[in-house]
Amino acid sequence: MKRRSFLLSSATAAAASGWAGANDRVRMAVIGVGGRGTAIIGEALKTPGIEIGTVVDPDGNRTEAASKRVFDKSGKRPKLESDMRRAFEDKDIDAVAIATTNLWHALTAIWAMQAGKDAYVEKPVSHNVWEGRKLVECARKYQRICQGGTQRRSYGRFRKIAEIIHAGVIGDIYQAKWVFPGKRDSIGFKPHTQPPGWLNWDLWLGPAPEQPFHENLVHYNWHWFWDFGNGELGNNGIHLVDISRWCMKRGLPIKVHSSGGRFGYKDQAQTPNTQVVTWTYEDGATIIGEIRDLYTTEPMSWDFFGTKGHIHVFNDGKFQMVMGRNKQLEPEVAPLPDVDHVANFAEAVRTRKWQSLNAEIEQTFLSTALCHLGNISYRLGRELRFDPATEKFIGDADADKLLTREYRKPYVVPEQV
Repeated sequence: MKRRSFLLSSATAAAASGWAGANDRVRMAVIGVGGRGTAIIGEALKTPGIEIGTVVDPDGNRTEAASKRVFDKSGKRPKLESDMRRAFEDKDIDAVAIATTNLWHALTAIWAMQAGKDAYVEKPVSHNVWEGRKLVECARKYQRICQGGTQRRSYGRFRKIAEIIHAGVIGDIYQAKWVFPGKRDSIGFKPHTQPPGWLNWDLWLGPAPEQPFHENLVHYNWHWFWDFGNGELGNNGIHLVDISRWCMKRGLPIKVHSSGGRFGYKDQAQTPNTQVVTWTYEDGATIIGEIRDLYTTEPMSWDFFGTKGHIHVFNDGKFQMVMGRNKQLEPEVAPLPDVDHVANFAEAVRTRKWQSLNAEIEQTFLSTALCHLGNISYRLGRELRFDPATEKFIGDADADKLLTREYRKPYVVPEQV
């Protein structure tokens, strides 16, 4: 049977049968076992009812290390694969957790859901806007459970902040402002060389254009190259965008403006280390984000400005609130309990209730899309007007081109999922 036919027939059978896990066990494949993949493995191993059946990575050293971690904690040794498609063909795998490079996120999840698997997708859930929408369409078509990796939605303090704002305590929110201070030094310049023997370079490149290997790509600094990552805005900024958009109950904006640059050093990277983005909505409300990867003493934070008051949120979710022109802080409010984000996904896999997900895929897609829009404005050097209904820019063909990419065969996101 051809792979495409296999994927579709598997998905049809899975949708028809509903949850098919043995004794409520969720058997998971973790695809991409670097920093985030290892963290997901750690969360899964401490969650009753989740079993790590397979670990996948084009880096053989990483799969070996991940396998040992799983065995040491659970006494069970998972399968090791370099090609994720082997995991999709495995009938014993119920769900996948995707922590690959950004360029692989959407396609990996689409292939998995077409094969009847549920998917946990790390942030940002796509490399561009168009493929992110295809990811959502795929989840809907095959009725799969799909969770985004914006885990702060499961933290009790942030859940409490959203509850207070949604209840109208500080009035209508007309502006959210956030700051992300990173610590990024120059990555220097690395020469083109042959890929190391432990790395499947073709699989690592995936949908990206064919190009030579250099050590600034493998493994972390790919974030700072447009073919693979989405800069700091897509890397960490999405968490701040997501909390802002969630609390404001906003979708896609009608206007975006971004400026910045790569200051302080010259290196091989392409994305900005300093960036300011303003997303504007039809009624004039705004989200303003500031990224500084150079030297700063300011902490990561959010501010929500409402018609009745103001909430300032610290990095850990603790917050202060003032009402009206009162300079006195309101009494501290107890947070809601934390929810384990991976456990939340596994429970939804069992119950088939996608509404119970704390970061259902469409919500994380919308937050991801704001990051992409900000980067497009930065790359073109101008303010852009956007139509949320069509998910295209208004009268700007150059900007529309950056909503998607040229895919390298056979790693192609399909027009029809």
